[in-house]
Amino acid sequence: MIRLETNPPVSNEALNELMAWASHKPSDFSHQLNMSLAYVCAYEDERLIGFVKLGWDGGIHAFLLDTTVHTEYQRRGIGRQLVRRALEVARERGLEWVHVDYQPHLETFYQSCGFRPTLAGLVNLKQVPQ
Repeated sequence: MIRLETNPPVSNEALNELMAWASHKPSDFSHQLNMSLAYVCAYEDERLIGFVKLGWDGGIHAFLLDTTVHTEYQRRGIGRQLVRRALEVARERGLEWVHVDYQPHLETFYQSCGFRPTLAGLVNLKQVPQ
């Protein structure tokens, strides 16, 4: 049985282990978690198997970050559950808009969660001359 929890105590060790399958470098997540509007963790028993975080502007806009499900648990609807819970939290806290950036192969997933494509701009500050 998969259990979702909003803002539970979660260790750097557990988050780094969860994200190790991606091109992730071990990190200290404490600052990110403290600055987030909320985050949602998925557990099987006591094992962290999924995660998503809501960043926000302090007003009515939020954005999803780090939607992650352990490779052993993908394609079971857990990612969709995480995103839906994050959207519920945003709604409960009075936000009006939630944005997400994603790679093209994730478009169907995010559309199934209710997101619609929009035009947006992005700049990589490491690549733009000063």
